[in-house]
Amino acid sequence: MELPVLSTNLIQAYLICLIRVGALVGTLPIYGSSQTPMRIRVALSIMLSLVVFPVVRPLLPSLEFEPLRLAILLAGEGLLGLMVGYIARFIFTAVELGGTVIGYQMGFAAANVFDPQNQRQVSLISQFQNVLAILIFLALNVHHYFITALVSSFRLLPPGQWDFSGRAIPYLLELAGRMFTLGVQLSAPVLAVLLLSGLTLGIMARVFPQMNVFLLSFPFNIGISFLLIGLTLNLLVALLDQEFAQLEQRFSTLFLAL
Repeated sequence: MELPVLSTNLIQAYLICLIRVGALVGTLPIYGSSQTPMRIRVALSIMLSLVVFPVVRPLLPSLEFEPLRLAILLAGEGLLGLMVGYIARFIFTAVELGGTVIGYQMGFAAANVFDPQNQRQVSLISQFQNVLAILIFLALNVHHYFITALVSSFRLLPPGQWDFSGRAIPYLLELAGRMFTLGVQLSAPVLAVLLLSGLTLGIMARVFPQMNVFLLSFPFNIGISFLLIGLTLNLLVALLDQEFAQLEQRFSTLFLAL
């Protein structure tokens, strides 16, 4: 097989492909986190772009070397890659939000651990649910959806043909609002039981004034919360499976909005 001859147009085309792939890899859950070394992320971006480039090469424009125009084009490609990656990030943020709410309500407000993926302190329950979401993400091969979406994005949105002034930004804001809804859905069973628990303990405090309800509430709420979390794991898996299954449709909607 004859190797392609290096030229300015070829290098520019590969750079356009690399920027879109690199921005996507940089925001992907797991792969794009700071827990993954920068060398691994750069190497993954280069290798993935080398695989994708021969497929999308006919769709890439042949441009004369104009630094300003090329810089604007690369900035738009990077922004497009970030949008695609953050669609999945919203789901993991919702999982973390739901776990944080549960952790604070059950009495783990001061029990935080360091999350290497996001480089900050998170609650124990939030970290547990985040790890579970990562395992489901990998078990369902959801990361393969992004490779498919990457190739499809070049077919539907050739470089320079996007329009960020349309419905794309409102659609991302709509998905961000969906993040809060999903977080409430994930934490709703435990919150409902904890609400009933607080009501029951309040009644007991009135009936038995000599009982120290404040000290009793901590082990009681923690125990019942752990029991509910174990019983509702199937619900968590089902909700995440449903959200991950809708990613391909959301990618298509985003590309059409652009």
